[in-house]
Amino acid sequence: MPIITAPVVTPPGPGTPGGGGQGPIILPGVGEATAHYTDPTGTVWPLTSPSAGWFTLPDGVSGLGAARYALTTDPQPRGGGRMRHAQPQPRTIIWPLYVYGQDHMQFIERWRALATAFTRTLREGPGTLTIARPNGTSRSVRVYYQEGFEGRGVQGSGLVSDAAALALWCEDPYWQDTAPVTVHREQGEGKDFLDPYPSVTSSQVLGDTTLTNPGDAIVWPTWVITGPASLITFTHQGTGEAFSLSPSATGHGNLAPGEQVTVRTDPPQVRGPGGDNWFAALNWPSAVLWGLAPGVNPVAFELLGSGPGSAVDLVFHPRYETA
Repeated sequence: MPIITAPVVTPPGPGTPGGGGQGPIILPGVGEATAHYTDPTGTVWPLTSPSAGWFTLPDGVSGLGAARYALTTDPQPRGGGRMRHAQPQPRTIIWPLYVYGQDHMQFIERWRALATAFTRTLREGPGTLTIARPNGTSRSVRVYYQEGFEGRGVQGSGLVSDAAALALWCEDPYWQDTAPVTVHREQGEGKDFLDPYPSVTSSQVLGDTTLTNPGDAIVWPTWVITGPASLITFTHQGTGEAFSLSPSATGHGNLAPGEQVTVRTDPPQVRGPGGDNWFAALNWPSAVLWGLAPGVNPVAFELLGSGPGSAVDLVFHPRYETA
């Protein structure tokens, strides 16, 4: 087979590990896009910039499409079956990289640095693969290195260039929008309707509302409740699932004006003012930290003891089947 020779380019300058900007490439099943990888330390590694000293071989990229599902089915007496449950399965992405240098030592330094950037996910937590579109939108997925950083093992490889086909394992198969969706609901300040003339407040009032999830899969938001409040109840009116939070259950007393509680739904976590653990403030065992299904979700926010400044904020990243 022919030996691939490394292109001659100007070595990347100081700064980010690769240096240089990223250029779009055509990815199978994705189209025109750029890509980068963020390792567990937060260092960003461009994947579609030849001037970085490495670049993606798009012909070998796979695993960017819809998630794979395991179906639980029941046979039917008259033949066929009925689906009872669909369980999304972890995703494996194959990402080939071509690494080169102007001499052997430059190549080997780049090869070693990239190998460490990916394999450290097994020790320090997942990295993030991000696919960006020309219109500025991007989606990402958390990845763990599985295998593939081995080189081609053919004559001529490993001197000033080599290629590796990385297998990246994703515990959550869904792609996540890098831009969060934020929602704010605030208690309106009470006013006399007739004094000095008929008037209404423009502030949003806590109560029944709708929340829209533009993605393809359920999302698990993070909630921030700002006092004053003595009891907080969030109900998904479509499913009937609900959870309540009582500040007094922690010995703290009512939530004072300006004090905040943060509730994460996945993984479950409750932090009170000052970062204290308020997990016991939830109404266990009946509490359900519900998520938002794709589309419009009817919900209700109830804050007892609320007043001017009482507010509910939530944030989530929409999740999608494909990149």
